[in-house]
Amino acid sequence: MAHHERLEAKIRQRDFKLNALLDVTRAINSNAPVEELLAQYERVLRDQLSIEKLALYTHDEKWRCLLQYGLADEPLQEITDASFFSGKGETRLQTATSQESFDLTIPVTQDGVAIAYVLVGDIGEQEIRISPVIKHMRFIQTLTNVLVVAIENKKLQSERLRQAQVKRELELAAEMQAILLPGQLPKNEFYDVSAIYKAHQQVGGDYYDFIELNDHEVLFCMADVSGKGVSAAFLMANFQAYLRALFTYSAFELEQAVRELNDQVMHTAMGEKYITLFIAKYHRTSRRLEYINCGHNPPVMADINGYTQLLKLGTIGLGMFEELTKLSKGEVIVPPGSWIVCYTDGLVEMEDERCEQFGVERLEQLMLAFPDSTASHLNEIILQSIHEFKGDMPFVDDLAILTCRFF
Repeated sequence: MAHHERLEAKIRQRDFKLNALLDVTRAINSNAPVEELLAQYERVLRDQLSIEKLALYTHDEKWRCLLQYGLADEPLQEITDASFFSGKGETRLQTATSQESFDLTIPVTQDGVAIAYVLVGDIGEQEIRISPVIKHMRFIQTLTNVLVVAIENKKLQSERLRQAQVKRELELAAEMQAILLPGQLPKNEFYDVSAIYKAHQQVGGDYYDFIELNDHEVLFCMADVSGKGVSAAFLMANFQAYLRALFTYSAFELEQAVRELNDQVMHTAMGEKYITLFIAKYHRTSRRLEYINCGHNPPVMADINGYTQLLKLGTIGLGMFEELTKLSKGEVIVPPGSWIVCYTDGLVEMEDERCEQFGVERLEQLMLAFPDSTASHLNEIILQSIHEFKGDMPFVDDLAILTCRFF
């Protein structure tokens, strides 16, 4: 009779374990939250199997405590492999103020790599012959494996969704940025304009523009947002819209426009980012160029006689301070046939394998070496030169070039 009862007890225990695994699997398939899965796991081990204390650690860059109960002291939330160790038939976990002893450490592996450790034990002396920890070790390992793999899969799925969202955001930002940049630049009897833009990431913070204000004046600019990525692209989109509105609907002088732009950047970026800007207005009849350089890499102006100058005058970057206390406007006469090349720091700060920068002098030499080139051809020459210079070194920043030839 006793044998028959023990057999029935084993059958009930087996059925319970199978049903417990089935219930957990159903919860996983129904996409139950992690908290619900852990609560179900704890009920099975604590209430049904009488596992009196437990600490479950999973690996997510560090070993982190996912679940614990029955411990005299709070365990460390983050541990290293050396924080718990085995010896003399037991495992000890170094907690915040003491060492907690466990009867067994059960590793959970995936592809031969430990992804979790479950530390289990009895609180006091067992009156029964076999400790539940030992008796149910295989089942604990199986149930923990199912649970931890499901949680890992949830993390992977969440990461895939996050990456897909980021990818879509980048695609939208790239599309937006492509719309911001002028699709067609003029090439006529007055000027020949061409541009190159290569984003280091999918989207960047560089911007250039060339705007015909009226029959006699044009405005052109080059700008660079501190930082990269989507936030830089959105800040630049706001900046571009505001800049175009200033000069499309009002006859702003450069000094006033720059102060308005500084206010706008301060309001939009709230001091977290700034924008360097070179902005210039050219009058075709007088050939007078007015410009303000707001902390940007100074464009190079070269005439047909081999004379070059850097357009440096201006002020600090926009969005650095609420007030632009020192602001200087530069004025130059542009002789016929002159070049002006605007660029971002991704050009002149490009390094070769010896950590030498491309620099402004190389750009000046290229401009002087091809005085009769078209703007697009000169850009191709500059781009080829930068590729030859850097060798196998990667691009580490956005690269933008706006080349203007004035006839």
